[in-house]
Amino acid sequence: MPDHILAVDVGTGSARAGVFDLRGRQAARCVVPVSLHTPQARHMEQDSGEIWSAVCRAVRAALGEAGLAGADILAIGFDATCSLVVRDTQGQPLSISTTGAATRDTILWMDHRAIAETDQCNAIEDPLLARFGGRLSVEMQIPKLLWLKRNLPEIWRRAGLIFDLADYLTWRATGATTRSHSPMASKWGYSPVAPGTPPLGFLKKAGLEDLMERAGLPPQSQPIHQPVGHLSAEAAEALGLTTACLVAPGLIDAYAGALGLFAAGEREPAPLAQEAAFIAGTSSCIIRLTQAPVSGPGCWGGFEGAAVPGLYLLEAGQSASGAFLDHVLKTHPGGGEPSQARHRAILDAIGARLQSEGRDFGLPITVLPDIHGTRSPVSDPRLTASLAGLDLDTSEEGLLRLYWRSCVALACGISHILDHQPTDAGRPERLLLGGGFAGHALLAQLHADATGASVHVPAHCDAVLLGTALHAAVAAGAFPSVHEAGEAMRFAMRIFTPQPEAAAALHRDKALHTTMMRHRAELTAIMAG
Repeated sequence: MPDHILAVDVGTGSARAGVFDLRGRQAARCVVPVSLHTPQARHMEQDSGEIWSAVCRAVRAALGEAGLAGADILAIGFDATCSLVVRDTQGQPLSISTTGAATRDTILWMDHRAIAETDQCNAIEDPLLARFGGRLSVEMQIPKLLWLKRNLPEIWRRAGLIFDLADYLTWRATGATTRSHSPMASKWGYSPVAPGTPPLGFLKKAGLEDLMERAGLPPQSQPIHQPVGHLSAEAAEALGLTTACLVAPGLIDAYAGALGLFAAGEREPAPLAQEAAFIAGTSSCIIRLTQAPVSGPGCWGGFEGAAVPGLYLLEAGQSASGAFLDHVLKTHPGGGEPSQARHRAILDAIGARLQSEGRDFGLPITVLPDIHGTRSPVSDPRLTASLAGLDLDTSEEGLLRLYWRSCVALACGISHILDHQPTDAGRPERLLLGGGFAGHALLAQLHADATGASVHVPAHCDAVLLGTALHAAVAAGAFPSVHEAGEAMRFAMRIFTPQPEAAAALHRDKALHTTMMRHRAELTAIMAG
């Protein structure tokens, strides 16, 4: 019997493939970049054909690195950002770009072109909005679909298959047009308990009464513990696998990371109310799991079975975290290309400065990092970032000061979000950290100090890929439940506890964060007249 699992994670700028055995050991990991096009402000577009090609290249490379044949793979799982892929009735790409570029059929998750449509949706009186903290986000699918219908009517008329990116990947893999409950409940408004049903009443009020036909949507979402099917012959050939390989329903990428951390991270047992997964990469997501549905302002949920069957998921977060740090590097004269190695080198240098200069390093720079709007505790895509305390220093030292104060601001923002979580969810005492921020101890310690929670970080594990592999193993029947899979695929975690000596500095920094939010509101009010 095949005894390995392939996990594929499609993020904002790359496709990653990992090969795991049924004990959770990673045999290989390969990354292939994916292009991003920004033809105008707020418009961010991709080519789903390029994404699929990158997936195939990453999978084949990972198989080769692991020294395995296609027949050794029991199942494949996909997780992805909540981008929107638009195809016609024959499955061919339709341009979503105002440039008309033929292959740009994908609106990236962080595309903010549909602000007006988001406002229109949020003015509708409907119980659906309560599941999304009272407001849909511009990063969800319904506003983007409304923008598409309003601004590209001919494309809308020709559309026949519109997918969340994770569902597009399983469609390419199997030919099946089923849609996973993970994105359909959390981003499309399907009812929260799997299998979910479409929000027909809300869609009609929003002017999307023909969406079911245009998107080829099913009457129910696919529960995540049931496989979609086997690889098609075409997909098996492209991926270097066999048609015996099972395909799991797709997951939202942050939910895959939360699944891996909650299920397989080695730690002392604790009630669900005391833990949160913190998936921090291009954006940051705080994921809570609860026994009963919980909702509140600035939170999305709860969605039953969006990550773990039988448990409700609640999501909050920041629209741009890693993206903000990338922006700092791109715009500072000493920044350079925002590669993983460059970020690590800067954080290493900052660590040395903190040792020699103390926690005031970087002052008087103060940052409000909402460069791409906010998700929580208020969902507002129009909010912007602020900087205070800048001078004429363009040196490497000046870059380190700005970068560190940006990190501090992001951590204060996470603390602010946790302070405003619904009381029914509880204030977490542990953060299980996955994503890019898990790659450096300085960021883990900073978030422990800022939030007052212990931060648990995978020691030698990519939690997002592991979560997707664990999910695929359960869907394929290798384990009877997520719990048993997590027991078998355990990974070690490092623990960062809050440092008492950091409390005074972080108290000051949180006060600065609050003051800057107030000043931004005052300035906005003045500009509004």
